[in-house]
Amino acid sequence: MLEKHIEAALVRRVKKLGGLCEKFTSPSARSVPDRIVTMPGGVIIFVELKATGKKPTELQERDHARRRALGCDVRVINTKEDADAFTP
Repeated sequence: MLEKHIEAALVRRVKKLGGLCEKFTSPSARSVPDRIVTMPGGVIIFVELKATGKKPTELQERDHARRRALGCDVRVINTKEDADAFTP
C-alpha cells in the first residue's frame, strides 16, 4: 500500500480519537518524522510513515534514536491496519 493511503488512514484515526495529526517539516533537517500527533492530555507522538514493506532510512533511524533518547515516543507505521489501530 502507498504511503499516502496509510497517512490518510492515520489522520482519520487520530481525528476520530480527538487529536491533531500535523505534517512535520524542518528546513534544517531532512530526516524528521512525517507527522506530529498531539492527543488530549498533552501526549505527543512522532510518526514516521512508510509504504507497506518499506523501512526508515539510516538517517531517519538515527533521528528516531535521538528523539527516543530524549524520552519521545517515535513510531513507524507502514500498514493501513496499524494506522487504523493507532492508540496513544
